[in-house]
Amino acid sequence: MSGYIARRVLQSLLVLLLVTLVMFLLFHLLPGNPARAELGVKARPAAIRAFDKLQGLDKPVWYQYYLYLDHLVHGNLGFSYIQNASVALLFLQRFPKTVLLVGLATIVAVLIAIPLGVMQAVRRNKLEDYVLTGTSFVLYSFPTFWLGIVLVEIFAIQLHFLPPFAPQGNSVTAILAHWRGLVLPVMTLALISIAAYSRYMRSAMIDSLAQDYIRTARAKGVSRRAILLRHALRNSLIPMATLIGLSVPAVLSGAIITEEVFNYPGVGLLFWQSAQSDDFSVLLGLTLVAAVGVIVGNLLADILYAVLDPRIRY
Repeated sequence: MSGYIARRVLQSLLVLLLVTLVMFLLFHLLPGNPARAELGVKARPAAIRAFDKLQGLDKPVWYQYYLYLDHLVHGNLGFSYIQNASVALLFLQRFPKTVLLVGLATIVAVLIAIPLGVMQAVRRNKLEDYVLTGTSFVLYSFPTFWLGIVLVEIFAIQLHFLPPFAPQGNSVTAILAHWRGLVLPVMTLALISIAAYSRYMRSAMIDSLAQDYIRTARAKGVSRRAILLRHALRNSLIPMATLIGLSVPAVLSGAIITEEVFNYPGVGLLFWQSAQSDDFSVLLGLTLVAAVGVIVGNLLADILYAVLDPRIRY
């Protein structure tokens, strides 16, 4: 087990190094001048040269990449001259709010999707299964921004049940104080995740119910409830655990659009605003953090799968 984890950690570190190289080269090849984007279009040539020297942009590309890695090792994600703050500080201010949004959406999706998937498997090829399957396909095909706008139109404009915008605040406590504004953003992310999770849960349950140990349990007279909860459900949660770990980055990418639609003050909105203002330092730093999240999510999913299913370590 330890050898498997060590190999996966080493592979993740190599992937992370490759990701930093690709990201650095892509941002380096972007059209425009980082100094001009940071200092403004009216910046004088002397100021641009001073900026390039300060940031090491007058050095060869390989040396710039070395400086970039050195800064990352020391926890320096860059500095935003547009917002006059370090990227790490901006990220730490916004990240708890995004964790709150994505965490609530994931919890809601899992709590709803697992029972739905079980019911679809039990009622396979029945009316309930067809209705829920069709609904899942429709929700899964919705673009995130379009679903958010539709929910605003229905619940905020037509029915006046919920506010059309997310709560504003500098802390998670301030956000939670106006919890009604969280309902629509969480619903937007959760509905799409429910559609995906329920389909996987249905497939996993159908596969578990067809196994020999289920037929043996039935032959021994085990109740249907015990078969579903103690045998089929527990084994079906193994691929679901892996799926949830691998899908968190996708939920985070959806949070960028959701935060922009509802003006939610999280990392996604910060990324959107930085893209509009050509704040390359923030874009590079946040993209790297997202890449680290994807790699860590995959690593944790692999380790969790190995813990739940010992056969995978071989």
